[in-house]
Amino acid sequence: MKNEVAVVIVGAGPAGLATSACLNLLSISNIILERENCCASLWRHRAYDRLNLHLAKEFCHLPHMPHPPTAPTFIPRKDFIQYLEDYVSHFDVKPKYCRMVESAAFDGKAKRWCVMATNSESGVAEEYSCRFLVVATGENSKEFIPAVPGLESFNGEVLHSSKYKSGSKYSGKAVLVVGCGNSGMEIAYDLANYGAKSSIVVRSPFHVLTKEIVQLGMTLLKSSPCNMVDDLVLSLGKLHFADMTKYGIVRPSKGPFYLKETTGKSPVIDVGTLKKIESGDIQVLPELKRVDGNEAIFANGNSHRFDAIVFATGYRSTARKWLKEDDYLLNQDGMPKHDFPNHWKGKNGLYCAGFSRRGLAGLSMDAQNVANDIKMCYNNEM
Repeated sequence: MKNEVAVVIVGAGPAGLATSACLNLLSISNIILERENCCASLWRHRAYDRLNLHLAKEFCHLPHMPHPPTAPTFIPRKDFIQYLEDYVSHFDVKPKYCRMVESAAFDGKAKRWCVMATNSESGVAEEYSCRFLVVATGENSKEFIPAVPGLESFNGEVLHSSKYKSGSKYSGKAVLVVGCGNSGMEIAYDLANYGAKSSIVVRSPFHVLTKEIVQLGMTLLKSSPCNMVDDLVLSLGKLHFADMTKYGIVRPSKGPFYLKETTGKSPVIDVGTLKKIESGDIQVLPELKRVDGNEAIFANGNSHRFDAIVFATGYRSTARKWLKEDDYLLNQDGMPKHDFPNHWKGKNGLYCAGFSRRGLAGLSMDAQNVANDIKMCYNNEM
């Protein structure tokens, strides 16, 4: 049976939930199709235990529902999950779970999108017909582990950061973390706290700031030019942190907020990792070149033996595997072809939400833009 609806949203992460809520407020019928058996599966099942939101709560809420004044400034993961559950309830968002979208194609004659999905619980194929389609599967849809020569010969544990929960089982073991973004740096810290021999691969320059400095910078950006804010936060960062170049950690030539705006790359928000590096509890290593058994060989020619390797190497979008009939909105990597803030609107009623590389604030902006534009199209067509 064909299901007729105004809008189909693919993905019940924060971007999909926010888009559905905004559409509900505008009385526009919509359905969320989610492949997992819950909403926000990344936050529920693919995040480590000690995770807190690294940005202050005023930058981490969804549309029309700020965090209460009593909430901590930096919200713990479990509290954010509860916030999402309250959000779903408050705005009457009702995702259809266990729906794996197989294809979505635009029918030019009918001027509607045909979305085919499989109910993974029953195995039944389902068809949805909609005037508007929103891709909300996000930037973090599928775990990415780079090809490392010889990795298949490694006899220890190999896992992506999405499978890492706690360093408690790695006490006394040598663990290599590949990737020096926020997840990699915090996992290396967590491992060291549990008594693991923790090492982290650092391949390129990055900024390190405290969460308080980032909060100040984001607040100032509302009224001050990016270059002035960058100058200030860099000065504060240099006062707070020692020079880490002797450990292989080098700052980029461009400022942290400039890089975030132009490349989407976030500064590392330190949770104590740098002190662990200074004390020798965490070893910094250059690029991993290959693996030979339990030996990892690095760009400087040195090798070290490890019991486990954690790849904090990010995720990839999977939207282009099922999205057909689109040569305007998304590139072959499933990311927007157009730069922020013009990245969210395609053709024929196609949109994306949650691809701005600007975190929860960015996806909230996307959701409101998408819903308002659909409302305007509806009014024009009536």
